[in-house]
Amino acid sequence: MSDVPDFELLAAWRTGDAAAGNRLLRRHFQSVHRFFRNKVDGDIDDLIQRTFLGLVEALPRFEGRAQFKTFLLAVARNQLLLHYRERARDKQRDAEDVSVHDLGASAAPSGVIALRQEQQLLLAALRRLPLALQMTVELFYWERMGIDDVALVLDIPPGTVKSRLARARDNLRETLEQIASGPGLRDATVNDLEQWARSLRDVLTALDAVDQSA
Repeated sequence: MSDVPDFELLAAWRTGDAAAGNRLLRRHFQSVHRFFRNKVDGDIDDLIQRTFLGLVEALPRFEGRAQFKTFLLAVARNQLLLHYRERARDKQRDAEDVSVHDLGASAAPSGVIALRQEQQLLLAALRRLPLALQMTVELFYWERMGIDDVALVLDIPPGTVKSRLARARDNLRETLEQIASGPGLRDATVNDLEQWARSLRDVLTALDAVDQSA
């Protein structure tokens, strides 16, 4: 059953096939876990569960429009925004304008031991971006999604994705300059920002694999 398409597994799960649902979870756990890990402190199991349960309700809006992973992360984004709105100090402020840092989160997600100082620094800087920009960067670099798929996940035009990426890069560079402990570390991270962003994906993927097998 390993070659059964994701949407077919979801259809089987909707009819009560629990094994199909478990197969979907195993296939896509790492992407969903990685999506929440750098945006929410503490236990994210409930958010992951709510995301997979939300697939059934959201299916009619996405079937035929997107690849399954894009559909899945769009549902995860909606769950994340609900989570932020519940915890926002300013209820009038759009959840996507708030950063993880604004909510008083730690500099890096729990359980993460970055392999390099540059990675630690970039994790902290990402958490200071408004959520809209952080999601755009992480979908593009960590999930290696194209512009059109990022647009579907975030429910924005492709042109807005491009402008957000440009703004996010500028904001990250400014933030890195503010929080770096020294000019050497700052310059190493800023000058090869894309390489460090992609390397973080490999670190978090390895950690998520450990979590999944635990």
